[in-house]
Amino acid sequence: MVKARAQFVCQQCGTTYQKWAGRCSECGAWNSLLEQPIPTEETSGKSAVARGQVSGKVLDSASINTIESTNQKSRLQTSFRDLDIVLGGGILAGSVMLLAGQPGIGKSTLLMQLCAAIANSGKEVLYVSGEESAGQVKLRAIRLGASSDKLKFASSNSANDIAKTIETGNFDLVIVDSIQTLTLAEISSAPGGISQVTNCGNLIIRAAKASNTAVIIVGHVTKDGTLAGPKVLEHLVDVVLNFEGDRYGGFKIIRAVKNRFGSTSEAAIFEMNEKGLAEVENPSATLLAERQNTDGSIILATLDGTRPILVEIQALVTPTTFGYPRRTSSGFDANRLSLLIAVVERRTKLKLSDKDVYINVVGGLKLQDAAADLAICLAMASAAAGRKLSEDYVVFGEVGLGGEVRSAFRPDQRIAEAKKLGFRHAIAPATIKDPFIIPVKDLRSTLIDYVKE
Repeated sequence: MVKARAQFVCQQCGTTYQKWAGRCSECGAWNSLLEQPIPTEETSGKSAVARGQVSGKVLDSASINTIESTNQKSRLQTSFRDLDIVLGGGILAGSVMLLAGQPGIGKSTLLMQLCAAIANSGKEVLYVSGEESAGQVKLRAIRLGASSDKLKFASSNSANDIAKTIETGNFDLVIVDSIQTLTLAEISSAPGGISQVTNCGNLIIRAAKASNTAVIIVGHVTKDGTLAGPKVLEHLVDVVLNFEGDRYGGFKIIRAVKNRFGSTSEAAIFEMNEKGLAEVENPSATLLAERQNTDGSIILATLDGTRPILVEIQALVTPTTFGYPRRTSSGFDANRLSLLIAVVERRTKLKLSDKDVYINVVGGLKLQDAAADLAICLAMASAAAGRKLSEDYVVFGEVGLGGEVRSAFRPDQRIAEAKKLGFRHAIAPATIKDPFIIPVKDLRSTLIDYVKE
């Protein structure tokens, strides 16, 4: 018998190879190549294109003014105010959302609480799990107090069955946990492969749009925190939510990476307790509750999306015991830290070339705010000199390569948050005109004037 021709396809990026290799040369993923049959001309070649040209029909078009819009008031409320804001006002009927996060961070817990709240409001909810049995999900429901006749559960790995169930239109919300465990009967590859994830996602999305049913799909992440599987899945869905944070403690943050129905600049902040996930009403007060005003401690007025937060920046500067000094940061970009150390050494008299520098952002937050530069520099200077900043001050501002202090985004919100928590002044760029601001223009004069005993 003639052996069927086959090719090897990377399950991360879709690159094809004629023979197996341990590492994909395109995306760098290890052990991601799986053997698949080569598509025939009938399924993927010129004959299929020719038949498509003959079988197509002219589309019926309509004026945009005559099309009925989706009722915004029909959104499902999640019982989490900040999560509703992230989603653009709640879960829209017929929308498909993709929720991704590290294992153990609380995705299943959040979805069970969300299902319970929506079911208690009188809506029909279906939770489909391909990873857990009914008994395991029941234990979580008991722990979280999720008890409603409107909340149904099913265990299945068949995308065909799940899509058929969604098409019935009997449910207002369907949870699919997770897309990497589903298989399509017409495809022979293993679950989690690029072809399975793409086609299963496409089938579920079509069923959701046809029945006007809201669907939340859970997705896995890779070791570096990016969404596993083909990128086309993110393009197909309406909303992509990232569940970030430390799974062992600290704050957990949900951001919308993609949102067709709302902003992508909002964030919902949660913390885990014995009753599940709870929203943090005032994260600034929680982060500063155990703060001690010592050298190396600076309060930064930052923004998480559009939400102002006061967070403590801690720095530790010690003489190095090795030939090359260490620069370590937790919650702050290490490359940006190296750049700021170079600016401090070049534009001020502070020398850090023989010092180990350690930076920590309290609470497990990950800063992506350019206005954190000035607080990082002040924290390093404070720790190196053994002096501390007055506890009445907050700090924010971007630092340029010339040592100049540049303006920050949305300073009014930062100032309002600082005033609410009792701070008296903010060391900030001179371009901001406000009596609350102590204006500074360059890094050198700032270190000389405001790092005091």
